[in-house]
Amino acid sequence: MIYDYELIEASFAQQYGIRLRLETEMSWSEFLTLLQGLNGDTPLGNVVRIRSEKDPKLLKSFTPEQNRIRADWRRRQTADALRHFDRESYERSMRNLSAMFRTMAKLE
Repeated sequence: MIYDYELIEASFAQQYGIRLRLETEMSWSEFLTLLQGLNGDTPLGNVVRIRSEKDPKLLKSFTPEQNRIRADWRRRQTADALRHFDRESYERSMRNLSAMFRTMAKLE
């Protein structure tokens, strides 16, 4: 949410006429409800659509700016995944994989 806050602000202003920086009475639950209700014609909706596009034909027609938005998001997602890398889980998975291959080798 922090990463997209400027888009959220612009989207609230466009769709609801709400200037979040000036808002003092909105509850957290109301904010979340309005956030979930943003449509695809808002700045945030447009960027979310670009980030989540999977259709190869549409991806080929992306502008350089759309490609930049999508690539930045994918890099951020990869960086977040690496930041949450758990060495112990990785080593456990590698031991299990190794045991599986040893079992397979004994079956032949």
